[in-house]
Amino acid sequence: MVHSTPNTTFISSRSFCDMMRCPTTSLMYKKELGFSLVELLIVVVIIGILAALATAGFFASKRSANEGSAVSAMRLLHTSQMTYASSAGAGEYAGTVGAGSVTTLTDLYNANLIDDVLGSSTKSGYNYVGGREASSDTTPAQFFFSALPVSTNGLAATGNHRFGIATDGVLKADTDISTQYASVAEALVAPPYAN
Repeated sequence: MVHSTPNTTFISSRSFCDMMRCPTTSLMYKKELGFSLVELLIVVVIIGILAALATAGFFASKRSANEGSAVSAMRLLHTSQMTYASSAGAGEYAGTVGAGSVTTLTDLYNANLIDDVLGSSTKSGYNYVGGREASSDTTPAQFFFSALPVSTNGLAATGNHRFGIATDGVLKADTDISTQYASVAEALVAPPYAN
């Protein structure tokens, strides 16, 4: 494109290059049309870092929610066992005598004292068992419940604590997530849960 003024005449660089078919100018325009590979890789890396941080936070909050649900379930199980003993159990608690099993939960479910999810022994990332000791002439009937995380695998762990409760109603917790509490005596001597 030619521009004229009374004293000068000049050709704009774009018109000149278009007329001369300048290869450097056409390459320069192509570069302006998109992002370079390095720029795209930087964006992908940043998104990956943000996703990793968000994932870790998500799993931590899920573990916390699972533990809150386990605490609530342990209190419900204690109340249900007390109700069972004073009504259907005639002074004895639900379940089989001895180590913890799912039978206790099944008996409480069949008595309509807990829901079917908790009655199945798995709820919100925790497995539950319960056991009891029968009354004798010298000792009253006693019971316990124990809750253990379903998964203990690093980031995807469903909880960081083992929970227990016994006849005394004191919620117990520790970080030994390898086995359930095995007896009333073990649940009674466990450390109390500190909210």
